[in-house]
Amino acid sequence: MYVTHPTDHLSENPVSAFSNNRAKAREARLKPGDWLFFEGDEVEWLYLIKSGVIRLTRMLENGRRQVISFGYPGDIIGFPADGLHHTDCESLTIARLQPIRRAHLESGRDDPTMHRALLQSALHEICSMQDHFMMLGRKSATERLTSFLYVLSERVGKKLDSGYEIHLPMSRADIADFLGLATETVSRTFTQLRMSKVIEIENIQTIIIPNPEMLLDLSLQD
Repeated sequence: MYVTHPTDHLSENPVSAFSNNRAKAREARLKPGDWLFFEGDEVEWLYLIKSGVIRLTRMLENGRRQVISFGYPGDIIGFPADGLHHTDCESLTIARLQPIRRAHLESGRDDPTMHRALLQSALHEICSMQDHFMMLGRKSATERLTSFLYVLSERVGKKLDSGYEIHLPMSRADIADFLGLATETVSRTFTQLRMSKVIEIENIQTIIIPNPEMLLDLSLQD
């Protein structure tokens, strides 16, 4: 999951074209803290996330960590760069993933429907990544965090009588490394949003969004 324009996540997910395809490999099951692959590993499998949340990271040359994206159910992770994984992959929660042979991405002879769906998913990831990088260069800390929370509410939020509840399995440091901010800035912005009644903080991992439209307005301010 990248932070893109909120309406991007309302489009049809190409994963639906093959999510019910008969599995050719046993489902992978991860516990919190389990690693699925590391940057530089050869890509043998792509993975369709069926449940749970995955964190994809890279180490920069200066030793700092960058969170590239968070994987949520319906996402496909593990697309190769020159045949290799370009991120480390760690599970933040209990997770279930369906392995998909890399060959399905490279050839459509055996399963043309899956091949097309994988290509569409890869193109969607590229577009979302470009939008995310543009957001990092243009938006303020408040706009970045509210965009992040709004996208989560639209995608995985639990509908309440008024607004949404979202669960954040990632740490404030994870969010900061994803949004290109300092951890202190993220914590301070959460406090500002709570004091402004834009959000309610039940606990460090549970956020209530009583008025999604207000959150959306803040995420789109330039």
